[in-house]
Formats: sequence, C-alpha cells, structure tokens
Amino acid sequence: MCCVPADGPTTWPAPDWAQLWNAPFADDGAAVRAACEQGVPLPQALTQRIDAAGPRFVPQAELPEGMAYEQFIFDTGGVPTRDGLHDFFNGLVWARFPATKRLLNRLQAAEIAKAGVGQVRGPVRDAITLFDENAVLLQAPDELWDALLAREWSRLFVELRPLWAQARLVLFGHALTEKLVAPYKSITGHVYRAPVPLALGADLTAWDGWLAARLTAAELASKPFTPLPVLGVPGWWPANEDPAFYADAGVFRPPRVPA
Repeated sequence: MCCVPADGPTTWPAPDWAQLWNAPFADDGAAVRAACEQGVPLPQALTQRIDAAGPRFVPQAELPEGMAYEQFIFDTGGVPTRDGLHDFFNGLVWARFPATKRLLNRLQAAEIAKAGVGQVRGPVRDAITLFDENAVLLQAPDELWDALLAREWSRLFVELRPLWAQARLVLFGHALTEKLVAPYKSITGHVYRAPVPLALGADLTAWDGWLAARLTAAELASKPFTPLPVLGVPGWWPANEDPAFYADAGVFRPPRVPA
C-alpha cells in the first residue's frame, strides 16, 4: 500500500531500507511511509516527522502558476511536494540536512533576485541544482581520495578495498536515491570534492553544519565534483565482490585525456 494523496492512492514502490545507501534515511523514511499507508498525505506525513527546525511540506497545488519553486520556498518556508518517490526522498534529505538545504535555497533565491528566472539558469543555479539532485558526501582516508580524484578505479576499489572500512559515504542528492530504488550498474553520483572531516565521525548533524558553513555560490559555480559509480562502493552491491566488475570502461571511465 502506498501514500494516499487527496486525489487517490498511488503506486510508487517501497524502498529497500536494508540497503546501505538508504541507512541515513531509513528511520524517517519508514515512519513517513507508515503514516502514508494510514492515509496521511505525503506533505503532511513529512511535516509531522521533521522537527520544528525543518520546513513545512505543502501540496504541489499551493505553488502559484508561473512562480519559481525555489522562490516559493524562500518566500513562504513551504516546500511544494508531489506524491511520489522523488519528493519523498527530497523530504528525507531535508530531515537530515536542513541547514544545507536552507543554504542552497538561499543561494538559488539570490541568483533569481539578480537575474530573474529566465530560460537559462546560469552556472550557479545549474551547480546548485546538480548538488541538490545528485551530490555525494565522502569521508575517507587520503589514499581513497587520491585514487577517486585520479579515477584509478581498480586501485580505489580493489587494491585499497580494506580502507573502505574507514570510509563513510552519504548520498545527498534525492534524484540519486530515487534511482537506487531500482538499482543498475551505471548509476553515477557527483562526489563533492571537499572531504568531510574525519573528526566529525558519523554525526550527520555535524556534517550538515560543516557543509552549510562552507558552501558558497562561487565554489559551486566551479563545479567541485568528481564522478562515482555508486554501486562500485564495497558492500553496496554483491556483484562488485568480483574485481572484473570494475573492468567495465563504459561505467568506470578512465580520466579524460587533454586534447
């Protein structure tokens, strides 16, 4: 049974909360979905679950025609929410990273104030959207970072595999988590190139504070990302136990050679 909006039931699938990539969101996700299964609309279920420091989630119909989604959030504090996995995961990321989500919204609103909405978002708004939809946060030893940035996939995932026991990887992008409801090998996230400090441990509230204190429009416009096929992460997918999994150059692409 699925969430029930005002206009009737939906059929979006249940995430597998046992998967490691869902671990940061599992408690909130299971609670929100359980409320939906009792007939609570998704926006209301999210608002009830997230504490007072979080946003209000409102039905998509409250977004006035012609008004930018980001501007509406900035002006009202309400997040227009459609029934379905995409906005479900967006709400769960708000629950875990409220300070960062608010920062990204402020940056979007500032860009809209400068340049309007327009047909072209511009480099800052494009980068904010990419971060919001597809970013990955990584806390790991330097050796893993060096191999990741060099796209040395065999070294990263095979030679240095034991070091992944010291790493933590958290998906921030809600479109990325949505894709992983039906996993396929080529799903690729954009790792934010600033390492999460090891001193923060597994405290995601601390991660949120650190991230919200350092992200700027200028940094985001520089595209501070590096690609990561996330099902290559040790422990995230049974097939990657075989080193041959990483030999697929169509997924684990080598570095680009300068022209």
